[in-house]
Amino acid sequence: MGKLFSLLTGNNDDSENIFIDFENALPTPEEQTAWEAVNKVLEKSESVLKDLKDYHGASEEIRTAIGNPRNNALQDIAWNIVLPLVQRLKGFYEFSLELESVMPTLLCALCTGEETVEQRLSTKQALAKQFAEILHFTLKFDDLKMTNPNIQNDFSYYRRTLSRKRMASEDGVTDAGAVSTEMANRMSLFYAYPTPLLKSISDATTKFVSSNSTFSEITTQMLSTLSNLCRVMIDNADLAHKFQNEDTKNFVLSVMVGVIILYDHVHEVGAFAKNADIDMKATIKVLKDQPQGSVDGLFNALRYTTKHLNDETTPKQIRILLA
Repeated sequence: MGKLFSLLTGNNDDSENIFIDFENALPTPEEQTAWEAVNKVLEKSESVLKDLKDYHGASEEIRTAIGNPRNNALQDIAWNIVLPLVQRLKGFYEFSLELESVMPTLLCALCTGEETVEQRLSTKQALAKQFAEILHFTLKFDDLKMTNPNIQNDFSYYRRTLSRKRMASEDGVTDAGAVSTEMANRMSLFYAYPTPLLKSISDATTKFVSSNSTFSEITTQMLSTLSNLCRVMIDNADLAHKFQNEDTKNFVLSVMVGVIILYDHVHEVGAFAKNADIDMKATIKVLKDQPQGSVDGLFNALRYTTKHLNDETTPKQIRILLA
């Protein structure tokens, strides 16, 4: 059971009185069904990240093949190296579909009930932890993808070569390891985005909100509340000292930013407007208070993966703070 800690702050805002135990929260009987469905997918996340970190691509072999177009042996070498790499890329894409498929289950569980948003997050801590883990994973996955140009290069070479092979083949048959045209097209759309997993999660959340009008406001309230909770847990020394693991602080900071980005994509006005439910000045201050260089990636995520930062409704001071 997730631990709850109350602070004698004298503040009437429930968000000041809640500590989400991201380290030890276990599912209650009420959470169990949804938690198990999401956990089946999340169990694979570490191996997916490891596989993505280890993705080195075939840039050298591709460059050599392109530079020697008449050398069939070099073409075969590049093709045979790229084929299994594309299968790995297919695996990453299929995992994104799995994550996308459990989002409605998780969102529904977190947004259902007569309690306030704060009460639901405090009593459904295991599900809140899973939601946080998905956002944390999303930022890490997309960062690895954006900083690895081999992914796009390998897949582009694969599609060009596959097209030539099919044209050259009398029956249109190519290697058994090739993915179907339909799958290749879907993968191409996925990897075309700088932050493909954020796009998938945002689309799933937007679809959930648009198809469940009763959850529309509750969902965005849950996102803004979770972001504010994360900020308070970092900013308040009494709460921050509750973390047992040194890495938890970085995890909470990452989740705080991930929730803001998701909110900004899902909410019509976004996260930066004056009337938004997220205190962006306080959030940026918390990030700036961290050791120099330790949260550069999170600042970049706010600058480059949000949707409304450059809108006219964004206060000039916020833009300056994020410049």
